[in-house]
Amino acid sequence: MKSRRVLVISLTVIAMMWIMHTASKNFMVDPTFSKFLSNKDFKLPNIDLWVVMIRLHIVLAIIALIAGPLGLSKRIRTKRPALHRWNGRIYVLSIVLNIIPGYYVSFYANGGFWSVIGFLVLNTLWFLTTVNGYRFIRKGQVRQHRDWVLRSFFLTFANLTIYFVVTIFHKGVGLQYGLSYTFAVWLAVTLNLLLAELVIRKSSI
Repeated sequence: MKSRRVLVISLTVIAMMWIMHTASKNFMVDPTFSKFLSNKDFKLPNIDLWVVMIRLHIVLAIIALIAGPLGLSKRIRTKRPALHRWNGRIYVLSIVLNIIPGYYVSFYANGGFWSVIGFLVLNTLWFLTTVNGYRFIRKGQVRQHRDWVLRSFFLTFANLTIYFVVTIFHKGVGLQYGLSYTFAVWLAVTLNLLLAELVIRKSSI
């Protein structure tokens, strides 16, 4: 019970801090994404469309980050089941709708071919884990639902992992930005899913 409360509180704090960072950085400090675009070694075919897609991608991800901790709250789930269900629908919808902008920006990812593939894998797994979570609760299989939603929610933090890994490899180690970004994408997929599995295994003991 205590460990679950610590997990929910920790994920909530991390999510809120990342939301504030992402929102201020991308909608206040650099709303045109000029600094981010300066790191690309190729020219986008349609910058205006890319900006629209990346903004939509970020907004939907923020919604998922807000809904995620609420969905993990046992208090809300037991005392306010209707709120839990509606929150869950919002969470699922935010990720399902994100598949289009997510795939679009993936094709123009920093780092080249392997980075693009990594982002396509990440977005596909994010979508599939979320849909699986919804599918199992529709069948009344609560345990499987919880496990798949945890996998989905940990993947929602992938961009946070990418940010820190790029910072370490590029600014700390001195690797080329594109190569750092490629490593970061694949590490985000691997590390975040491993963390999810550790939490799932610990909670099943």
